[in-house]
Amino acid sequence: MLMWNPWHGCHKVSAGCRHCYVYREDAAFGTSISPSVVRKTASFSLPLKLDRTKNWKHPSGSIFGLCFTSDFLIEEADEWRQEIWEIIRQRSDCTFLFFTKRIERLASLLPSDWNEGYENVAVGCTVENQDRANFRMPIFLNLPIRHRLIIIAPMLEKINISPYLDPRLIDEVSVGGESGKYARAIDYNWVLDIRRQCIDHNVPFCFHQTGSHFIKQGHLYHIPRQHQHSQALKAGINTIIRQ
Repeated sequence: MLMWNPWHGCHKVSAGCRHCYVYREDAAFGTSISPSVVRKTASFSLPLKLDRTKNWKHPSGSIFGLCFTSDFLIEEADEWRQEIWEIIRQRSDCTFLFFTKRIERLASLLPSDWNEGYENVAVGCTVENQDRANFRMPIFLNLPIRHRLIIIAPMLEKINISPYLDPRLIDEVSVGGESGKYARAIDYNWVLDIRRQCIDHNVPFCFHQTGSHFIKQGHLYHIPRQHQHSQALKAGINTIIRQ
């Protein structure tokens, strides 16, 4: 997947944002601009770039992960978003994916030809605790979206999402812990409980990241950043059960 960040910068909206990696990475690189300042980047038109032969630099079938150093629905980007929708329309031969903690804004920001959703766009709604799940999920499920993902990250507590696991609407649930020096711990039992809920409702499940502080059988493990994805995969608990 190619990372496409047409703008950079974000501001915190809920408990999952406390140790936001955008703030952490900006601090590490010593940028003089506050990470809460949202600004366009040099990659704004990335999917439209051509190579020396005037063909697409990123060919048909490419998958773009959108706004991983911001939020696609952040308020400060409202004036630029229609340009991004137009790029997505132009590159209907590619797939676009974005995650958001601002799903309540999507209905008012959809392009006029969205209808039941663009076939080449997947939307991930991020939740971190029961409060945000109960607020965001009903909104998410009632929006016209063709491909929906539930992203439980950083997972901060045990969560019941069973009422929202309609296999006709949800393509996958993905769970991850928090990274960084001050990360809050994730308990493996919480992860397994989400997996059970997904299996019960015939929804695919993915454990994508352990986070820095990982509790298993009552023992706290400290997982280096470079091993957090591989250790999650090594658990062997991902399921693909939809035919």
